[in-house]
Amino acid sequence: MQKVKKAIIPAAGLGTRFLPATKAMPKEMLPIVDKPTIQYIVEEAIESGIEDIIIVTGKGKRAIEDHFDYALELEDNLVRKEKFDLLEKVRRSSQVDIHYIRQKEPKGLGHAIWCARKFIGNEPFAVLLGDDIVQAETPCLKQLTDLYEKVNSSVIGVQQVPKQETNRYGIIDPVKQDGRLYQVRNFVEKPAVEDAPSNVAIMGRYVLTPEIFDILEGQETGSGGEIQLTDAIQKLNGSQNVYAYDFEGIRYDVGEKFGFIKTTIEMALNRADLREDLLNYLQDVVEIQAVSKK
Repeated sequence: MQKVKKAIIPAAGLGTRFLPATKAMPKEMLPIVDKPTIQYIVEEAIESGIEDIIIVTGKGKRAIEDHFDYALELEDNLVRKEKFDLLEKVRRSSQVDIHYIRQKEPKGLGHAIWCARKFIGNEPFAVLLGDDIVQAETPCLKQLTDLYEKVNSSVIGVQQVPKQETNRYGIIDPVKQDGRLYQVRNFVEKPAVEDAPSNVAIMGRYVLTPEIFDILEGQETGSGGEIQLTDAIQKLNGSQNVYAYDFEGIRYDVGEKFGFIKTTIEMALNRADLREDLLNYLQDVVEIQAVSKK
C-alpha cells in the first residue's frame, strides 16, 4: 500500500464573496491576523507528512507563487536590522517545494482536481480546500491519512452542521457508523434542506485513490453548472469503498465574510501577544453597543 505523499490545493476561484478586496488580490492571500489563509493549509499538509504539493491556480493568482518563493531582498533587510523573529516567519513560508498548474477555465472543483492528474500519477493523494481551516491537536489531514492506511480506501473528512445549512455542503447518506467512521451509501452535492439525507457535511479534506481521475475525465456538470468533485466521489463509491470520517478539531469557515471575521477574532485570541488587548477591546465594544441600544 502506498502512503499519501502528494496533495492538491485548489486555489483558482474568483473570490467574489470578498469583492472588492479580491479584485486584485487572491482570496487565498487574505490574512488571518498576519498569515495568509493558504499558508495555514500548506502548513497542515506539511505537518501531515505531505512531501509534494501542487496548487491549482487561475489568472491573477501570481501573489500565491510569490509568497511561497524566496524574498532575498526582504530577508537581507531583516538580517541587517536584526529582526530575526520576523526573518524566521518569512523563511518558513518558502521552505517547502510547491508546484503550480493553472485551471484555464472555471469549470468547478472536480475539474480543478483533474487538472493535477499528471502530477499525482497512479498514487493516492490528498485534497485540502482553502475555505476550511482546522485547528486540531493532530492535524486534520493526518487523521485522514492514518485512517487511509488502515482501511486502504478513500476517506472524506466530515462534521455535523445545522440542518438548515445542509444546502451549502456536500452531504453524506450514511449506512452505518463505527465511532467516528461512517460507511456511506450516497454522497450528495448541496441538496435542498428538505431532501438532505443527514446533517453530516463534507468539510474540505479528502484522501482519494487515483481512480477518481478516470471518473472526472468524463464527469458531467452538476450543481451550479460545474464539474463537482462530490458527484465523482459518489461514482467512485459505486466501485470501491469511500468512507467518511468525523475528524477531531475545530473547523473554521473562511470562505464567507462572517466566518472570516470569526476566525480572525478566535485566532487572535489564541495569540499571547494579542489576547489581553483584544479581550479588553471586545468588552468595550459590547458595553458601548449595549448602551447605544437603550
